[in-house]
Amino acid sequence: MPRRQGYALLIALVAGTAALAAAVAFGTTLIAGKRETPLAGTGAHAAARNPAAPANSTGTWVVTWTGAPVSAEPNAAQGYPGRTVRNIVHTSVGGDAARITLSNLFGSTPLVVDQAAVNTRPVTFQGLAAVTIAAGRQVVSDPVVVPVAPDADLEVTLRTPYAAGPVTQHPNTHQTSYLADAHGTWSTTRWRYLTAVDVRNEGAPGAIVAIGDSLTAGSGSTTDANSRWTDVLADRLRHRYGVANQGIAGNRLLRDSPLTVGGVRHVGGQSAAGRFDRDVLSVAGARTVIIALGINDVQQVPQETDARRVTAGLRALTERAHARGLRVVGATLTPFQGYPTWTPERNAVRLAVNEEIRSGRVFDAFADFDRAVRDPYAPNRVLPEYDSGDRLHFNDAGYRALGQAIDLDTVDGTPKSDAF
Repeated sequence: MPRRQGYALLIALVAGTAALAAAVAFGTTLIAGKRETPLAGTGAHAAARNPAAPANSTGTWVVTWTGAPVSAEPNAAQGYPGRTVRNIVHTSVGGDAARITLSNLFGSTPLVVDQAAVNTRPVTFQGLAAVTIAAGRQVVSDPVVVPVAPDADLEVTLRTPYAAGPVTQHPNTHQTSYLADAHGTWSTTRWRYLTAVDVRNEGAPGAIVAIGDSLTAGSGSTTDANSRWTDVLADRLRHRYGVANQGIAGNRLLRDSPLTVGGVRHVGGQSAAGRFDRDVLSVAGARTVIIALGINDVQQVPQETDARRVTAGLRALTERAHARGLRVVGATLTPFQGYPTWTPERNAVRLAVNEEIRSGRVFDAFADFDRAVRDPYAPNRVLPEYDSGDRLHFNDAGYRALGQAIDLDTVDGTPKSDAF
């Protein structure tokens, strides 16, 4: 062997040995050049320690579906011991293997899942069939080799053998799922415990993550029709990208919900600013984020009366996304005249926010949702053919208009400078 090649081989061996030593020292495992944070094992179960490292660092895994954790499920303080949760989710991109994320974010006791499956294919956690998830934590499963089709329904089943609660849930899913035990099966429109499904897809360019409120979650759309604007976007992209819908009905940009004001309870989960790291930056394969937020800050009690606070909050999310190398597309705030909370003063705040968004000083690019759905003869109102009936939320045609309003060129590209 020539001397130069011998030196090169020696250096490579030393570097590899050092990397392996570092991996052992820090409790990580190197697999084909990728670093994964393992879950600690305790007894017969694998216990969730910290949430897994952001999966977008691997380059091979991309999200196909998400359902942001919203709250503890009412009247489920003890969980569902001995029952099987059958979550039905709709995929965006396909792959040849899958992994799931389970959350006990709102639980007050450890959650044991002793059976899990994707389309009846068993799922393991650090090689074990059962996993214990500490209160307030989440766990990512091992990969399971199962074909996942794009634009298709996927069933993820979980069994919880012991009483443990409260149940971490995403309500108002506009998708039929099921809860089963030895006595029967009941339909539900809640997703329980499951917050993400990733697929292995070497060809997908990445994922688009939409963070928003009820207008992103799809309130007013037809159940099981998959007609949210994110579904429309996935169709337009021909299911090449993962599209993650992180919309929560009632969600606000700047304030947490639920909160009770004047005896009225508002449910909308943690503020978008508070959940941004978990629900956007840690999504597998995240490349572009679409931010569709602010209308609840304007119209919910207590209202934000200063448009500058809303736009500053939106700009802060953009800066956080840029720090992780993500491109940011924002949406203008849609009209709501005729909804009970509408006033000329609140509408003026909405218009001021939209003016700043259109100026180009908030996002890399914007989708003009306002222009897409407003009545041209009464621009502070939703076009009647798009109205679900309450003057705020949309029907399937309205969500189709929102999905069509996004310029596909804007969801692909590189971030611009933060110097707005």
